[in-house]
Amino acid sequence: MIVCAGGNESFKFAKNIGIGLIESAINLTRLCLESKPKTLIFIGTCGIYNQGEILKIYRSSHAFNIEFSKLSANFYTPALNEINLNVSRETYKINSSNYICQNKKAAEEFSNLGLDFENMEAFSVLSVAKKMHIKAECILCATNFCDENAHKDFIKNHQKAKEKLENFLVDFMDENFL
Repeated sequence: MIVCAGGNESFKFAKNIGIGLIESAINLTRLCLESKPKTLIFIGTCGIYNQGEILKIYRSSHAFNIEFSKLSANFYTPALNEINLNVSRETYKINSSNYICQNKKAAEEFSNLGLDFENMEAFSVLSVAKKMHIKAECILCATNFCDENAHKDFIKNHQKAKEKLENFLVDFMDENFL
């Protein structure tokens, strides 16, 4: 099953699960209980913390939920904040939060924690998949660096990123499912 956040990040061949950590977890759980998929593919866009290329596709089955509050060292959490579905190839580390980073210094600190990119829903998608014993992967296209121009660059690159994802998925499906 191919899923996406929805809103301005909808695709005709993907089911919308909602924006952010909560909506996506609730709606994806419902979809999985109804459809019982063997594999989940989440497609969407991501921001780059430090190193990467705009409009490049990144694949990952390793996600985190590290909030900005962790950077101050004044907070801790007993909640699980890492999901790794142990794919056989190297994978990027995606961070998820209900907030989008637009501060270069904070992005560098997230990068220093070993995180590569951010996407609001990746952690939820992989968490649901792990709980339900479903193979899953996130396929993301980078639209921006996480800096003061993050939103402006996201808007500028969003449509092209969606087109690249659509083209990638056609090839991916041909290679893996035909």
